[in-house]
Order: sequence, then structure tokens, then C-alpha cells
Amino acid sequence: MREGQPDPRLPDPSLWHLLIPKWLTARARTVERERGRHARWIVLGVTGFLFWSFIFGVLYRLLRYFSGIQEIGTLLAGKLLGLVLIGFFSILLLSNVITALSSFFLARDLDLLVSAPVDWLNLYLAKLLETAINSSWMVVLMAIPMFTAYGVVYGGGWAYPLIVLATFIPFLLIPAVIGSALTLTLVNVFPARRTKDILSVIAVLAAGGIVLLFRVVRPERLARPEGFRSLVDFIAVLRGPTSPWLPSEWVQAALMSWLDYRPDPLPYYLLWTTALASIVLGALLHRALYFKGYTKAQESGERWARSGGIARVSRSLLTPLGILRRELVLKEVRLFFRDTTQWSQLILLGVLVIVYVFNIKYLPLRGEGVTFFLVNFVPFLNLVLAGFVLASVAARFIFPGVSLEGRTMWLLRSSPMAMRDLLWAKFWVGTLPLLILAVAIVGVTNSMLQVSAFMFWVSLVSVVLMTLGIAGLAVGFGTSYPQFETENAAQIPTSFGGLLFMMASIALIAGVIVLEARPVYAYLSAVASGTEPDQTQMYVGFGAAAALCLAATLIPLSLARRRLELLER
Repeated sequence: MREGQPDPRLPDPSLWHLLIPKWLTARARTVERERGRHARWIVLGVTGFLFWSFIFGVLYRLLRYFSGIQEIGTLLAGKLLGLVLIGFFSILLLSNVITALSSFFLARDLDLLVSAPVDWLNLYLAKLLETAINSSWMVVLMAIPMFTAYGVVYGGGWAYPLIVLATFIPFLLIPAVIGSALTLTLVNVFPARRTKDILSVIAVLAAGGIVLLFRVVRPERLARPEGFRSLVDFIAVLRGPTSPWLPSEWVQAALMSWLDYRPDPLPYYLLWTTALASIVLGALLHRALYFKGYTKAQESGERWARSGGIARVSRSLLTPLGILRRELVLKEVRLFFRDTTQWSQLILLGVLVIVYVFNIKYLPLRGEGVTFFLVNFVPFLNLVLAGFVLASVAARFIFPGVSLEGRTMWLLRSSPMAMRDLLWAKFWVGTLPLLILAVAIVGVTNSMLQVSAFMFWVSLVSVVLMTLGIAGLAVGFGTSYPQFETENAAQIPTSFGGLLFMMASIALIAGVIVLEARPVYAYLSAVASGTEPDQTQMYVGFGAAAALCLAATLIPLSLARRRLELLER
């Protein structure tokens, strides 16, 4: 055997061999014989179909309206697709950066894979594919009804699904490679186990990049065509690319050229060559830096055994709760900040809030044609977006609470402690920060929109009640569908229970909006016409919405308590 060549006597597992355990685990979870499994899949299928139908219906009507506009209808549809894809790309890039930290450096199977005779390229491709799937599945689910609406309205034909795959696959791979390479570089630059410093840098870069990206795009210009000097300038903006260097623009150009019956091979060439070149460069960077970075990641970090001032202040503030409840609350806080894969997701939250507030700021609610009714009703619909943000945050932080107990759950269950105390500790530790976030988002956005006092208090009280309901659903579904054996906390929200929780949260948000829509509409109409609003209608509508939120809070917690009490000691 020549020097530098692998020993043929050692096993050389293929890429598929490395992926088989993940595949078998996923398949086992879908075919396991558990009571009520078929009913849950039926509920999931029906709810998912309704959710897709809603997105498809909204986009279908909008694209049908665009298709009826001569000259600029197709341009408007293409620009809308480009803006949505830019949002997808930014979310994918940030999500891949954080997920790569778990997949490449913190996953439990790395102890075996790194020490085994596994080819470095197969290891890189396996972890890259795992990172891409864990970071992209939600974007893929959101993109399916969007691409379907475009294909139906503009007549994509039988080959249209193949065109979508040919463009969207490299679109998903590019941010996965970039995110993994950025995480690998940061792990090698910073000292061992200084993940806090690494993620702080990621947070600053991500927030700055997202804001800069939206400043370059300036989507608010399209909502105010009167701001252009002439129709020619407006059409020039529609025809021009948002940014010719972004993969989202290449996907938009490829799809719209196909739907406009003028196929252009250049976007496909740019997408695939960029994706393949980035994989090659990412693999070379992985070969040069990965094992050094992985070694650093295994070194122990700094720890202080003494209790700091914050801990002493926290204990004194929580003393009225009693010793048991106080220690449970402190335990939840410590567990959260000890798990890097958990608290690192605060970066996702920060960037999500920045983009959300940024979009609200540039809503065109001032100027000609903007009525009192529209100015006050749009902030009411703003509750829908705020509810989605809160549900996504709860899925990341509150839903995994019980699952993160892992094998220590038997110790808690065998203790004389009541399961009610444990659940309420998890509920309030997750709910209080979420309430602060909810009040801050609604308060800031309502101030930007300059809403009336009535709409300000309606939206504020509604979002508080929705937050309680969403948190109750998160604890309830997280207890009913635990993932005690999971290797990565970031994967818990992607489980079957996580999907059910998101759908239940969407149903709760929709129920609150529907129940409050009629009294809000009646009040605004009465103010606009100078008459007195119907007090009975307002009491019934707002009372029913409050009852729905309280039921969503208490019923799941009660069911979760019974579920924990039925666990074997």
C-alpha cells in the first residue's frame, strides 16, 4: 500500500450508509404502532390541506388580478415572486448558520462518526444534507402552494413541476453551503466552546444583513406608484432585477420566463454552477478546518461554581412562590441557557422581529385614498402577523420544554412533586418573555401606524390573550407528543406534535380574528358615520374571543397534567 492512500482493509462507508440511520429513524416514527396514530395523520392531512388551500386561494386571486392588467401584470407577478424568494433566502441563510452549529459540532452522533474511518467528503455531504433538510422543510411547505398558484394562473404545463425542482433545489443548497461555511469559520476563529461569542457575531451580521437587504430591495416603492416621476420609471423598476447577484432573482427569472413562454437557459446555468461550485469550495474549507474546529468544540468552557448577583436577586424575587416553585423556575432558566441549541435560536427571533417591524413601518397608510376605516382596520389585521410570530417563537422555546427533560423525567415523575407545579413552571417561564415580546411588538407597530385609542387597546388586550392561549397549546402539545430521545433540541419543533401545535395555533388566531372582526367593523362604521356602536355586539364578540383564548390556555394544561401523571414512575 502506497503512502497517502487509505488502507483497503478498513471499512469505507458510503454517503448513503451515513444517511441510513436518519432515514430509518424518520421512517420508524411514521410507522410506529401507537394508539390514535391514524386519527392524528387524518387531522394533520386535513389541517395541512386547509392551510395550503388558504395560501393558494389568496395567491390565486391576486395573480388572477395581475394577469388581467395589460403590459405590467406579468411584471408585477414576477416582482412579487422575487420579493417572496428574497425573504425565503434570508430565512434559509440564517437558519442554516444556526442549524449547522448543531449538525456539524454539537450532534450526538459526531462522537462516533468523527472517530470512525469515514471519508471526510462523505461526512461533509451527509451533514450538509442534514443541515439543509432541517433548515428548509418549512420553506418548502410554504413554497408548494405558491408555486402551484403561479403554475395554474399562468399555465405552466406538465413540465412545470420539473422546472420548479430544477430551480428550487440549487436555491436551497446555496444558503446551506454558505451557512455551514460561515459557522465553520467562526468556530475556528473563536476560542473553544465560546459559542456565545460566535452566535453574538452571527446575530449582528444577520440583523445587519437582513436590514441592508431590504433597504436595497425597497419593496415599499411598489406600493406607492405615485412616487415615481412617470409610468416609464415604474415599469423600469418592475422590469429590472431586484439584485442580479441573488439566487432568488435567478429562480424568479427562470420561472417567469417559462410561464411567459420564453424559456431562458441562463438562470438555470447560474443556479446550478453556483450551487456546485459552492459545494466544492465548502468541501475544501471543511477538509482544511473541520477537524481543528471540532476539536476546539469538544474542549470544556469556562464555568464559575459561585453564584452571581443575578442569581441572588432572582432567588429573592421568587421567594414568595415558595421553595419548590422557585427552584423549578430557576431550573427552567438554567436549562434554557445551558443548551446552546436552544438559546441560540434567540437570533432567529431577533431577526424575525426586525423584518416584521421594518415591513410595518413602510406600509402605505398615509396619503390620498387612505380612509379612517383602512388606517384602523389594517392594524387589526396586524394581529394575524403578530400571532404568527408568537406561534413560531412558542414552537421554538415553549413546545420543547417537556422533551428537554429527557431521561431525567423519571426522576421528576418519581418524586413527591405534583406534575401541576412542573407544568405551570414551564408555562410561566416561557410565557412571561413571550408576553413582553407581544406587548412590545404590538405597541411599537401601533405607534408607527398611529392608530386610534380604541384599536390600540383592542389589539393590545387581544395579543395578550392570544399569547396565553398559544403558550398553553405549546405546553399541552409538547407534553402530549414528547421527544425525550432527540439528539438536537432544534429538531423538536419539526416533529409531528410540532406541526399539530402550529396548526392549532393558526386555528386559535383565526378564531380570535373572526370573533372580533364583526364588533371592530361595527365600531369603526359607527365612528365613521357619527352614530353609537352596538354595545351588545361588542360584548358578545370580545367575550367569545376571550373565552376561546382562556380555553386554549387551561384545557391543554389540564390534559398535559393527566398525561404526565399516567407516565410510569
